[in-house]
Parts: sequence; C-alpha cells; structure tokens
Amino acid sequence: MNDLKGLTVIFASRDVVVINKPAGIAVHPGPKTPHSLEDDLPGLAIGGFRPVAAHRLDRDTSGCLAVARSRRGVKWLAAAFAGGGAAKIYWAILSALPAASEGLIDAPLAKISSAAAGWRMVVDPAGKPARTHWRILDPALKLVEFRPETGRTHQIRVHAAHLGCAIAGDPVYGDGSGPMRLHARQLAITLPDGSEITATADLPAGWPIGSGPESQ
Repeated sequence: MNDLKGLTVIFASRDVVVINKPAGIAVHPGPKTPHSLEDDLPGLAIGGFRPVAAHRLDRDTSGCLAVARSRRGVKWLAAAFAGGGAAKIYWAILSALPAASEGLIDAPLAKISSAAAGWRMVVDPAGKPARTHWRILDPALKLVEFRPETGRTHQIRVHAAHLGCAIAGDPVYGDGSGPMRLHARQLAITLPDGSEITATADLPAGWPIGSGPESQ
C-alpha cells in the first residue's frame, strides 16, 4: 500500500486504481454529505481524465473501492461488475453469532420509504434476488466473512440482520451503538482483456482486532 494525496492505494495501473476507503466518508455527494470521496479522486489522475468510482460502498463501510482512471478503465470496470467479473469479500463484527458456522442467505430485497423514517431495504419475496454466503472466522470476536453473489443496496447489512445478528454499530438495521464494523476486505476483478486484479484492504484503526485472521 501507499498513500497518494490522502488516499491509501492498494493497486494502481494506468486504467484502474483500488483504494482502501475510510469509514465515515460517502463515495458520492448528497444532501447530508456535501463533501465526498469524489472531492479527493482527482489526486489519482494521471492525465486529463477525472477518475470515477466504479461502484459504491456505504458511507460507514471501509475497504476496497475500485476507481476508473481512464475511459478504458470505466468501460472495463463496468463490464466486469455487470458481467459477474467482480468478486467481493466483506468482514464484519456482528452483534451476535449465528447458530451455524456457515451458510447461505437467499433473501430477496426491496426498498421501502416513508416521510418520517426515510428509506431502507427489507427482505421481501417480491423484491430483487439477493444471495450472500457467510462463515464465522473468529467466534470470540464475532468476526464473520460475507461473500455476496449479488450486489443489492445494503445487502450485507440487511442479510446479517435477517440472520438475527445485525452488524455491530449499524445505525439502520442494528442498534447503532458505536461505529459500524463492516469492511470490504477483498476485491477480485477479471477485466475484459483477461487480466486480473486482486486487492486486499487492511482493517481500519480502531477495530478490536489487529490485522485479523487470514481470509481462506
């Protein structure tokens, strides 16, 4: 890893960069997040093209985020994410442990909203398909690995809560006590030219573990 104008870079080529996004900053600006990661991405530029994030991470989720550094990078990453060429691994500390040591959550998700509470995702048989594999990495720490097959909004967070084990600190689907402990640990991308990128993001400072057990 190296720092480039305030961003921690895990992988870099002329077309693609993978950074370790810190928790607490939104990828894109919004009414409640006027400052976002987009303000810092020009520091990754190597020409006249303004770098753009190829996917999203929630504001309070840290870890691997792929950024296109060129028009070719935009095209390549869009094809990889749309065509199943991007595999993600998340680590999370849960509020409780599931009864089993591993499993698959197959629970469709839909978006609901209200004027009072805003919007959120819920498990709904009529929603879009969502599948997440999970396994316990460290029972004492309630550290669990999640491998999503699909990429629905808030998928890991809702599926963890659906297990009865919300992510520690989740302000929407959990009790919101303390910072949310969800980390995009690894991102593996197969690009259209056949090349492969595998990036692993160190855990942020403040987690109750050091670098954690190695992901198998």
